[in-house]
Amino acid sequence: MTRFWWVRHGPTHARGMVGWTDLAADLSDTAQLARLSMHLPADAPVISSDLGRAVTTADAIANGRRRLPHDPDLRELNFGAWEGRRFDEVEAEDAVRIRAFYEQPGTTRAPDGECWDEVCTRVHTAVERLLAHKAPDIVVVAHMGTILTQLQRALRLTAYQAFGHRIDNLAVTRITFDGAWSAGPVNHLP
Repeated sequence: MTRFWWVRHGPTHARGMVGWTDLAADLSDTAQLARLSMHLPADAPVISSDLGRAVTTADAIANGRRRLPHDPDLRELNFGAWEGRRFDEVEAEDAVRIRAFYEQPGTTRAPDGECWDEVCTRVHTAVERLLAHKAPDIVVVAHMGTILTQLQRALRLTAYQAFGHRIDNLAVTRITFDGAWSAGPVNHLP
């Protein structure tokens, strides 16, 4: 059995769609970071996406835990030409595509970006590599979309249903694999 302790990185305060843009995380709430670190299993290795906001958050909560190499397959969804833009801005130019992207996620993609199905495949591949470690617990610091891919799998949701879940910055979502996937608690703020 492996328990994945998915942690969403610290806030970026960005107002648009942020996928592969490498923004810094605001890690000024040291009390919250300390509570988060204490909530996580002390002997679990820590891995993060290779984007700075995830790396620095993982470093801030590691507290002597073994750090695994950053994994680019744990990145957020690539929003391509929509990167950094607000939904309403993109909707004014490409309403049909952006509505399909969120309301019927799967194969619809942002121009020069990824579709939901590609993100799921990429993240599932990273998780399969992590399962090979045979660790009872693994802390993964990543992004909202990345975490939603695993929540979708564990709860057997449609992509649209997964998008309805809230994943706050510095919240923990636990996904367990013991021959089958399960989830809970979701979006826990220690």
